[in-house]
Amino acid sequence: MNDEKRDKPRQLPTLAEQVGSKARLKLKARQDPSHVWFGLGMMGLVGWSVVVPTLAGAAFGIWLDRSQPGAFSWTLSMLLAGLMIGCLNAWYWVAKEDRAMAEQRGDRDA
Repeated sequence: MNDEKRDKPRQLPTLAEQVGSKARLKLKARQDPSHVWFGLGMMGLVGWSVVVPTLAGAAFGIWLDRSQPGAFSWTLSMLLAGLMIGCLNAWYWVAKEDRAMAEQRGDRDA
């Protein structure tokens, strides 16, 4: 059964179908005011997922600089580490929501 699905060429949607699909999504978004709040909430979630690890890294770096002074700045090092962790965290949340939206639309490629 899986071989039958693999052998058939996958039909790509036509331009008209793609435009129609996106237009339906936009019309649905305009009718549902909670969708706007969801988008704003997601922006807040992404922002906080970057800010919190960055500030935690900076605080940890300040503590390390005071307790273990050295030739380089722990504060700057931990700030950058926290920023990288925060960016990975934000990427995770955005990818997760993108997958959920693709499943809701019925996309199989996402």
